[in-house]
Amino acid sequence: MAGPRKVLHVAGYDSCGFFTRAVSVLRSVAILFPHRIKVIPHTFEDRATYRAWLLGDDGFRTCFTDPLAQTHSTSPMCWFTKSESDGLVKDEIHSFLGGHDDTLDWCRTFLAPSDKEKEVTATMVDDGHAPNHNYDYDFVVIGGGSGGMAASKEAAALGAKVACLDFVRPSPHGTTWGLGGTCVNVGCIPKKLLHAGALLRESIHADMPGYGIMFGAETGGDHDGNNEIKTRVAWSIVRENIQNYIRGLNFKYRVRLREKNVTYLNKLAKFIDPHTIEATDRKGQTTTITSSRFLIATGGRPSPLECEGGELAISSDDVFSLEESPGKTLCVGASYISLECAGFLAGLGLDVTVAVRSILLRGFDRECADRIDTYMSNHGVKFKREVTVLKLEKEADGLIKATLSDGSIDTYNTVLVAVGRTADTAKLGLENTGVVTNPKNRKVVGKLEQSSCPNIYAVGDVLDNTPELTPVAIQAGVALARRLFGGSKEPMDYVNICTTVFTPIEYACVGISEEDAIAQFGESNIEVYHREFQPLEWSLSASRSHNTAFCKAVVDKTPDEKVLGIHYVGPNAGEVMQGFGAAMKNGLSYKTLVDTVGIHPTSAEEIVTLAITKSGGEDAAAGGC
Repeated sequence: MAGPRKVLHVAGYDSCGFFTRAVSVLRSVAILFPHRIKVIPHTFEDRATYRAWLLGDDGFRTCFTDPLAQTHSTSPMCWFTKSESDGLVKDEIHSFLGGHDDTLDWCRTFLAPSDKEKEVTATMVDDGHAPNHNYDYDFVVIGGGSGGMAASKEAAALGAKVACLDFVRPSPHGTTWGLGGTCVNVGCIPKKLLHAGALLRESIHADMPGYGIMFGAETGGDHDGNNEIKTRVAWSIVRENIQNYIRGLNFKYRVRLREKNVTYLNKLAKFIDPHTIEATDRKGQTTTITSSRFLIATGGRPSPLECEGGELAISSDDVFSLEESPGKTLCVGASYISLECAGFLAGLGLDVTVAVRSILLRGFDRECADRIDTYMSNHGVKFKREVTVLKLEKEADGLIKATLSDGSIDTYNTVLVAVGRTADTAKLGLENTGVVTNPKNRKVVGKLEQSSCPNIYAVGDVLDNTPELTPVAIQAGVALARRLFGGSKEPMDYVNICTTVFTPIEYACVGISEEDAIAQFGESNIEVYHREFQPLEWSLSASRSHNTAFCKAVVDKTPDEKVLGIHYVGPNAGEVMQGFGAAMKNGLSYKTLVDTVGIHPTSAEEIVTLAITKSGGEDAAAGGC
C-alpha cells in the first residue's frame, strides 16, 4: 500500500563524498517511487560555508527540537518537512532523520519487502531500571488525567509499585476540580453534555412541528403542526446536574486507583533530580519521593488572552462551573474548543459572537471547516472576522466592554478565550532533570514517549508532536506501561486516529485532509470522491430544508487506490466515523470501501457509496434512495 509522500531534505557541501552518496541513493529511491518520496538537496560550495549555515547560535540546527539535531555537526544533514517547501523554515520541519548512515539505513528500511505479519517493535534507550533498586517506587505518575491514570493502573497490574500524584492549580478565575484531568472535569465530558442539550433544544424547535408533535392538549397550532414552541434553559439546573455527574466520576476514579493498588497522592510534584521529586500538599507541607521511573502526564492549560484587560476573560477551565448563565458571550479564537463552546451556548439560546483572527479550524480540512462556518452562521452564531481583541474593560454594571482591532466596540456578560493551550510543565522543575521541552509550547520532546532523560517519560497533551486527544493519551499510557513492565515491544501507533469536532453540525475525520494530500502527493496524484445529501431525519423539518450533510474520501491514484482520508460533516459524526478508523488502520482501499454493503437508511451509508469525483465536475448533491 502506498503511504503519504515523504519530503526529505539533504544538506551538505559539494566536495563531501558522504553528501554526494546520500543524495545519489535518495534520488534513486525517488525515481523508483515518485508518489512516495520527494528529495530536495541543499548544496553548499564548501565545508566552511556549510558549517557557517548549520552551526552557531542562530545556525539551522537550532530550528529543531530534537536534541540529536541540535548537536549534529557533520555533512550531510537530513530531515523531513510537512510540505514541499524549501525546507528551511522552522514551522515546516517535521522531523530530523540524521546523517549519512542514518539516511542509508532509512533507505534500506524503505526498500525492504513488506511483511504484513512482521511485528512492529519499539526500541527505547536503556533507562537504568533494575528490579533491586532502592527507590520508593518503581513508577511515579505526575498527573491524574486520562493518560496518567491509564498508565498507572496498567503498570500496577503488571506488578510495579506505583504512585499517582494529581494536584490542580486553580485557574486565574479560581476554578478547580477533582481527579480525572481536563477531559472529565472541564473538557470532553461537560462539553458533550451541553452539546447534547443544545441539540435537543434545536430538535424541539426545528423537528417537532414537522413530526406533528405538539405540547399540551390545546396547542393552537394548525394541522401541519406549525405551533409556536417556546423553551427556556435553566442554567443552574444543567450546571448542577453536570457537576454532580462529574463528582461521581471523580469518586469512581479514586476507588479504581485504590482497587488497582495505585497510591493516590493529592500533591503537587516538582523534580529535584531525575529520580527525586518534592511533593507539596494543600497545606504547603512537603515530602520527598523517589522512583526508578517517572511519567509526566500533566496535560495542558488554556493560553491567556494577551491584551489589556485580558485577565477579565475566562477560559474553558471556567465556563462549565459558572454559577450564573454566561449570558451574552464573546468567544475569542477559531479553535475547535472556541467553536464548540460557541455552538452549545448559542444552541442553549444565548447571544454568541466569535472573534476570528484568520481561519476556522486551522489544520482541519478546509472544505469541511467552511461548511461548519456556514452552518453556524445560519444558526445564530455571529462571526467577527479578521479581528483581534485590543482591550477588555469592566463596566460599572459588571459588563465587559471589548474593543476589537476593526474599531468595533460591544459589551458582553462573558468573554471566553480559546486561542490555544500550553503544556503544564513550567513549574515541574524539569531544568533539574535534563528533560528537553519545546520552547514554543513547553511540551516534552521525546521519542516513543521517552524524554531526553531516559527514566522520565511523557504521554498525552504534554508530549510534543502527538494528537491532543483523550483516547490517544489512554492508549499511549497503557502501551508505555506494557513496554516498561510487561516485556512488550509494541509502540503506540499515532497514525489514522479518528477525531470529532462537536460543533452544532458535527465534523469527524480520519486520515489526512485534502490539502495535506495535495501537499504530500501532488494534486494530480489524488482523487476526491464526495457527496452532499440531506440526512433522512431532517427531511420533514421545514427549517432544515436548506441544511445538508457532506462526506468525502481522499484517495491515492496509485493502483492500490489507498484511502488517505475520510471526512464527514453531519449528525452523529463521531458514531459514523469510529468504524472507518478500524478500516483505515488496516490499509483501507477505495475498492474495499465501495464494496462494503451499507446500512440503509443511514448517513454512514453515504460514505460506502461514494462515486462522484471532484475531477469529473459532477454535482456532489445526491438524490434518490
